[in-house]
Amino acid sequence: MTFYDQLVTQTEDNRQSFQSIPIIQSTLDNGVPMTLYIKYLEQAYHHVKHTCNLLALAASRCGPEDRNYQNALFDYINEEKGHELWILDDIAALGGDPKQVASGDPSAACAAMVGYAYYAIEHISPYCLLGMVHVLEGMSVVLADSAAKSIAGSLDRKLEDGGFQYLTSHGALDLDHVAFFEKLVNGISEPHHQQAIIATTKVMYDLFGGIFSALDKRKAARVPHAA
Repeated sequence: MTFYDQLVTQTEDNRQSFQSIPIIQSTLDNGVPMTLYIKYLEQAYHHVKHTCNLLALAASRCGPEDRNYQNALFDYINEEKGHELWILDDIAALGGDPKQVASGDPSAACAAMVGYAYYAIEHISPYCLLGMVHVLEGMSVVLADSAAKSIAGSLDRKLEDGGFQYLTSHGALDLDHVAFFEKLVNGISEPHHQQAIIATTKVMYDLFGGIFSALDKRKAARVPHAA
């Protein structure tokens, strides 16, 4: 069994828990209101804007023995530059205020996920970043295209009308990223690096799920109770 297969197998329960979050299932089935979709994009902006900084931090913590991994991180940086701007464009296309989003603060759940990523890279291992990459890119492939179509349908919009660049591009783009990721992690043989990736993946499923759970609570709060 390759290390990638081990990673998937050992974090399967965490992935299942993430995908069972009610708002994810309801979004795939029924879409979401415009306001809630924009709230999701706001949180996406607040973690995506850190991607290149996290990649650079991990690269700076690599030693001479980590040269292959460091070079892969440089490649990731080139691929990820500017993706947060796609999100602001989507928000603008949907009638939101991208300037307000860019100057605003993340939710507690989003801040916790980003903060843990910085902590893990700095204090545990630069390889911890791969746990975050596995969760975010893997879930993009699984959910992004289907979610975009469902959300567009619920909003009575076409994907080409604007507002879905981030979701649709990541659904297709990250197929290549996941293949690149699989090849990269299969080249990592040191047990302590492997364990760092597995442990961080488990944490990241929970922290990334927290962002959606918080949105789920927001959605529930908007539903009026029966008298």
